[in-house]
Amino acid sequence: MKNMTLNLLIWRQKDANSPGQMTPYTVGSVSSDMSFLEMLDMLNEDLIRSGEHPIEFDNDCREGICGMCALVINGVAHGPKHATATCQLHMREFKDGVTITIEPWRAQAFPVIKDLVVDRSAFDRIIEVGGYISVNVGEAPDANALPISIDHVERAMDAAECIACGACVAACPNASASLFVGAKIAHFALLPQGKLERKQRVINMVEQMDKEGFGDCSNHGECEAVCPKKISISNIALMRREYLKAVLS
Repeated sequence: MKNMTLNLLIWRQKDANSPGQMTPYTVGSVSSDMSFLEMLDMLNEDLIRSGEHPIEFDNDCREGICGMCALVINGVAHGPKHATATCQLHMREFKDGVTITIEPWRAQAFPVIKDLVVDRSAFDRIIEVGGYISVNVGEAPDANALPISIDHVERAMDAAECIACGACVAACPNASASLFVGAKIAHFALLPQGKLERKQRVINMVEQMDKEGFGDCSNHGECEAVCPKKISISNIALMRREYLKAVLS
C-alpha cells in the first residue's frame, strides 16, 4: 500500500440547464488500495470542509451489481481496467502525480442532471415496453418440467448479466443502445418462457430505443470493449434477426 497525490479534472455542472466545465482539483494521501469512488468520497470530504459544494456522482451497491457508477475516466467508460465497473476500479491502476479526467456519460439520450449524474430513465422506458414475460400465477412449476438446452441457458444467462449501466452508449461513437437492448431481448428470446411476447417485445423495444434518441449500431465494437459484464455483441446480431423476423412475419 502506498499513498498518492492526484490531479483531477472533473466535469462540474450546476444543473441540467446550466453550462458545465472541467474543473481542476488536487487530492492527496490517496491510498492505492482505495476504490475510485472512495477517492471521490475523500475529495468531497475536503470540499465540504472548505465550504464548497461536493461533486455529485451516482453510486449505490459499490459491488459491480447495480450499474449506477457511471463515469468516463480518461476518456474510457468505467476507466482503464477491462471488465470492471467504476466502483470496483482501484487507485493502484494509476500512478502517483498523474492527471485523471472524470466526465459523465456523453449522449443526447442521457442528459446531465448535475455534475457527473445523468438521467438514464430512457433505459427504464425501454424495459417498460417489453422487458417482461407473461406467466400464470399459482404454484411454481417443477424445475424439470420445461426442458431447456444448456447452450440456450448459458447464452441467456450471459445476456442477463447486463446491469444497464449505459457504458455501451457512452463508448459508442453513435451513442447506440443496441448492446443493452440486444442483451435484454436475447435474455428472453433464448428461453421458452419468453416466447409468448417474442415478436411484439422486440418491435416495442427497438422502436422505443429509436424514440429515445439513441443512435444506430455501426459495428465499432466499442460497447463490448467497455462493458463491465463482458456482454457480447452477438446479442446485437440476435436482436436484428429477431426484429426482422417479427416485422416480416
